[in-house]
Amino acid sequence: MDTDGGGWLVFQKRLDGSVDFYRTWNDYKKGFGNQLSEFWLGNENIHLLTREGEHQLRVDLVDFDDRKTFAHYQSFQLRGEEEKYQLVLGQFLSGTAGDSMTFHSGQRFSTHDNDNDTGTQNCAVTVHGGWWYANCYKSNLNGGYPIGDRKGQVYGIDWATGKGVGTSYKRTEMKIR
Repeated sequence: MDTDGGGWLVFQKRLDGSVDFYRTWNDYKKGFGNQLSEFWLGNENIHLLTREGEHQLRVDLVDFDDRKTFAHYQSFQLRGEEEKYQLVLGQFLSGTAGDSMTFHSGQRFSTHDNDNDTGTQNCAVTVHGGWWYANCYKSNLNGGYPIGDRKGQVYGIDWATGKGVGTSYKRTEMKIR
């Protein structure tokens, strides 16, 4: 990936709703989808890639008017399964999307069948996707894909400091280097 100096490895991509992200813990652990379309690389793979050294995170977002925006973070790490793939995120560096990930730093990954969020409800069930939910989220790039005229659906692909929670994005990429 040549973006921002290159060297990026994409571990999450959404672009058309062709892959359902309402998946089990084991699916998110192993990964799913197709790198030519939509996919999640797998929490175990992401953990193995980020457990040593410092890795930057970049999030690229495209809305339904084809406006592009991004967020760049100093560091990104996923802890292992025994720690529920806890997110360790460094400082927000820059980006036109603003910072909607720092809220999730320190949170454990949750899916509909493995609830690790800090709220009383299972956020993964509510928003139909696995993520590092607190109570519940300021970003969620794995939520239900907005099909047809549901661009503004609640619980879609959200980035609160961008278009706000409840206004979904069309395309996303999460990448590390």
